[in-house]
Amino acid sequence: MVIKIAPRNLPSLPWQILSPLLALLATIITGFLLFIYLGQPPVMALTTLFITPISSLYGITEIAIKAAPILLISVGLSVCFTAQIWNIGAEGQFTIGAIFASGIALIFSQWNNYFLLLFCLLSGILGGMVWATIPALCKIKANANEILTSLMLNYVAISLLNYLVREPLKDPNAFNFPESATFSPFATLQPLIIGTRLHLGVIFAAIAAIMVWFLLKYSFFGFTVRVVGASQKAADYAGINRDRVIWLSFLISGGLAGLAGACEVLGLIGQLRPVISPGYGYAAIMAAFIARLHPLGMILSSLLMALLYVGSELLQIKLGFPLALAGVFQGILLFFLLATNLLIDNFVTIGKTSKNNPN
Repeated sequence: MVIKIAPRNLPSLPWQILSPLLALLATIITGFLLFIYLGQPPVMALTTLFITPISSLYGITEIAIKAAPILLISVGLSVCFTAQIWNIGAEGQFTIGAIFASGIALIFSQWNNYFLLLFCLLSGILGGMVWATIPALCKIKANANEILTSLMLNYVAISLLNYLVREPLKDPNAFNFPESATFSPFATLQPLIIGTRLHLGVIFAAIAAIMVWFLLKYSFFGFTVRVVGASQKAADYAGINRDRVIWLSFLISGGLAGLAGACEVLGLIGQLRPVISPGYGYAAIMAAFIARLHPLGMILSSLLMALLYVGSELLQIKLGFPLALAGVFQGILLFFLLATNLLIDNFVTIGKTSKNNPN
């Protein structure tokens, strides 16, 4: 028996719909087998992972607040990825945005009005943009690989965060714990629903997804992004300034990642700590590709990533699994998605190949 893979004349619409569904089903089956191997009841574990988080209002709101930073970052990354600009530094931009917002909240802690909150949010956006300009500058001026420069800057940002919470921003009344003082009520995102932690960051994320979708689909800048991503020769022929596209794409992506970091410390945490992200910057990359770089589709993919985070926390509490299980399932899901995506642009033949290629 001979198995061959041949390209389709046109992308398959049915497989575009079936691909994520089959990837999710394959992930669940793999999880079932994994839990059996680990000696845990698979039905109970999968129920805890996928069903329990959505069985209560509190669980749903927890999913929403974890989806918010993933969505903010992923829609920003969609601009870069559409232009074939590989910004892998969203985790660092998220961290610097949190640092900038926290710095403003601490320096101007005596302000007794909500302009302080607005100032903090804008500072978070600025911080992410500043950090994103570094790989953009390296790309434009030295043609450095943006994958390497942006990725390495993640570790620089995390190291900077660790230094700040242990030295200049450390709370002297924190009993030597590496954390800043708590922010004033005028520098925090208050809960939208009593009894939950739902905050304005969720609304910011939804608005950002709609705005980026409109930007990419209907604006001239979105057209230039698509052209640069499709063909550099076509972009040059059309007179499109690729350097400008790189700058703006990095600035948009970094600004949204910085806003996500600001919302995280101003909303959920209320202070600056050594760990403020469980890996949102990397989860956002998966969310972007699961949604095939469609900003509105990233609403659903971000919710799925958040569900894995919340479900993994419940598995840790109830069955003693490590919290890193969320990353395991995210990786499994991405693996199966890449495998099933192969069938969108290709078809598989078994045995003798036909002369007429089906679409």
